[in-house]
Amino acid sequence: MSMQSEIFEQPEILSHLLQSQRETVEKIATSIRKRNIRYVFLAARGTSDNAGRYANYLWGAMNQLPLALATPSLFTYYNRPPKMDGALVVGVSQSGQSPDIVSVIEEGRRQGCLTLSITNAPDSPLARAADLVLDVQAGDEKSIAATKSYTTELMAIAMLSAALADDKTHWRELGKVSSWTEKVLKQDASITRMVERYRYMRQCVVLGRGFNYCTAFEWALKLKELTYTVAEPYSSADFQHGPIALVEGGFPVLAVAPQGKVFDTMLEMLSRLRGDQLAELVVISDDKRALSLAQSPIQLPEGVPEWLTPIVNIVPAQLFAYHLTRAKGLDPEKPRMIGKVTETH
Repeated sequence: MSMQSEIFEQPEILSHLLQSQRETVEKIATSIRKRNIRYVFLAARGTSDNAGRYANYLWGAMNQLPLALATPSLFTYYNRPPKMDGALVVGVSQSGQSPDIVSVIEEGRRQGCLTLSITNAPDSPLARAADLVLDVQAGDEKSIAATKSYTTELMAIAMLSAALADDKTHWRELGKVSSWTEKVLKQDASITRMVERYRYMRQCVVLGRGFNYCTAFEWALKLKELTYTVAEPYSSADFQHGPIALVEGGFPVLAVAPQGKVFDTMLEMLSRLRGDQLAELVVISDDKRALSLAQSPIQLPEGVPEWLTPIVNIVPAQLFAYHLTRAKGLDPEKPRMIGKVTETH
C-alpha cells in the first residue's frame, strides 16, 4: 500500500466513517450537553494539530465553543498544567501514542473535566485515558505522511459539530463529502503534469484563511515532510504584516481560496500578488476569478459549503505534494528522519 493508494481510499473511508460512527458521535454530543462545558481545551501534534486548527474555527463558528490549543510541555517538562475548569479536554492523535498528548487527557480527568480522544487507534494509551473515544476508522495507514487519517479526523470533528448543533442540514451536507472528494481525485493526471513546473522549487508560502487556515498548514507540512521544500503557511491576513516582502517575480505562492466569507480577501491578495509582485500562483478554488489568476489552477467541485471545504481541499494538495516528491526524484514512502509514530514528551 502506497501513499497514493491511501489518498484514493479517502472517499470510501469518509463515507464509511459517516455511516458507522454517527450513532457514537451523537452519544458523545449528548454527554457533552450534560456538562457545563464553557470551552474546549485541545491537545495534538503534527498533522493532528492542523485538525485542531479546523476544530478551532468550526466549533467556534458553528457551536459557539471557544477553543484553546494546549501547550503539552506545561504538563510534562514544566509540570505546571493550567486550570481547566469547565473545559472539554480533547486529545487528537492518529496513533494515540504520544505521551505528552496523553498527559493532557490524564490531567483533564484528574481535574474532573470531561475528556475525549479522537484517534485512529481505539486501544491506544490516549483512548484508554479518555472518558469518551471517537474512532476515526481510517484503517491501517502505512504511509509515513498522513493522508486518510487527517481527513477522517476532520470528518470526525465536523460530525461532532453537526451533532452538537442538532442540525439536519449539516448532516445532509456531510453525506456529500465523499462524492466531492471523489470528484477532486479525477484531477490526479493533470496535477501529475502540473508539478513538473515546480520540480526545482526550494521555498514557497502557502496561504489560507478562515476554515482553510488549517489547510494551508497541512499542505505546507506535506511539502516539508516529502519534498524538503521550505514551505511557510500563513493566514492571508497575517501575510500582509511583513512576510509579503518575501515575494518577488516568480516566487511560488500556493493558495487555498474556496468561495465563502473570506473569499473576497483571498481574491484581493491573489490579485495583488499576481499584479504587483508577479508571483507564481498555484490556486485551489471553485471560483473562476481566483483560478484565472493562477499559472497552475486546481478546480474544486461546485457547491461545497465553506465549513466542509477543508476536508475536500486538502485532497488535491496531498496529490500535489505526492507527485512533486516523485518529480524531484524522491521517495514519498521514505521521507528522511521521520517515522510513522512520533512519541514526544
